[in-house]
Amino acid sequence: MEEEKIKGNIESSFRKIARGDKNLKNVYLLVYSEMADIHLNLAEGSTGDVVANPAQPNYMASVGKLFTSTLVSILYEKGMISFDDKISGYLDSELMKDLHVYRGWDYSPELNVRHLLKQTSGLYDCFWPLLDKLLKNPELEMSPRDAINWGKENKTPYSPPGEKMKYTDTNYYLLGLIIEEITGKAFHDALKQYIFEPVGMKYAYMLHSSEPAEKPGYPMADFFAGTINVAEIKNYAGIDYAGGGVVGPLEDFLLFMKALVNHKIIGKDTLEIMLNDTASFMVFNEYGYGIMKFKKIPLLMPAKYQCWGHAGATGAFMFYHPLTKSYIIGNFNDSAYTQKGVRFMLTKVIKQLLKHPACKELKDKDGR
Repeated sequence: MEEEKIKGNIESSFRKIARGDKNLKNVYLLVYSEMADIHLNLAEGSTGDVVANPAQPNYMASVGKLFTSTLVSILYEKGMISFDDKISGYLDSELMKDLHVYRGWDYSPELNVRHLLKQTSGLYDCFWPLLDKLLKNPELEMSPRDAINWGKENKTPYSPPGEKMKYTDTNYYLLGLIIEEITGKAFHDALKQYIFEPVGMKYAYMLHSSEPAEKPGYPMADFFAGTINVAEIKNYAGIDYAGGGVVGPLEDFLLFMKALVNHKIIGKDTLEIMLNDTASFMVFNEYGYGIMKFKKIPLLMPAKYQCWGHAGATGAFMFYHPLTKSYIIGNFNDSAYTQKGVRFMLTKVIKQLLKHPACKELKDKDGR
């Protein structure tokens, strides 16, 4: 059957790259396609003495931004926040003071929730410089609030709000603090109440911050920056926070994506806003509300490859491909695969799914 051939090709590509790169310690892939009747859940490598298992929890890095933006959208539907609200209405004056000073002008009062969600605030990024510091000194303690204040003192905004798109975790630190202010709960508890429990993600939790509803039968997979096992650095959670941090087996992430796509946790109209209120992000991408959305570019990116979701710095990815009604979730657990992970998804997974007979009948305006 064609389905078996497609599954075999995807699995072969997965195992070839996982076994062919000696620097990869553990790699995971889940492919669920309703159209092609495919449900693959694969694992290669090990964490310590534990052989990698598909049921093993994975830290998914910036994939967690889609959880944060979805949580904001849930609160939006409950009438607890508006995307156009000024963030000064939720954050204290000390944090807001000199938050966004660009060329001598204080734009802090102009920042709104929409700017943060779609990465157009003009604010600086704190994550990567602070990660460098943490890798050199794992004892460094840094809360999200500390990280924002460090950014005020050491970084410079790149534009007034709304003028340019720049991907930065600082925006999502602020969203996490806003969520805490609105809900009166720690960010990880709000995630549990509004997403994990309703969706049935019983093994999901926030890295070094919370516990799952049910303990997984396997340890969290290690993840690496060069030769450093970042999973062992407990203080890493402070600079991750609402910019990432969600951990769980890939089947739990599948539950989330299916609930999101099928309007089980937010309505269709709200999801359309998240998807379509976008800013330009690199050549092939637009960025919505915590959503990376591949856009059609004739010859370079045919419409048949269009998908949406989010990727992470560990080589993690979680995307929905509407044409084949497929969910593609994986993790290389290595910072060297930040872009390679997405490339693998497009060229080794989606390309195979498009070979399904049901898909061959579908034409796109770009041709083949």
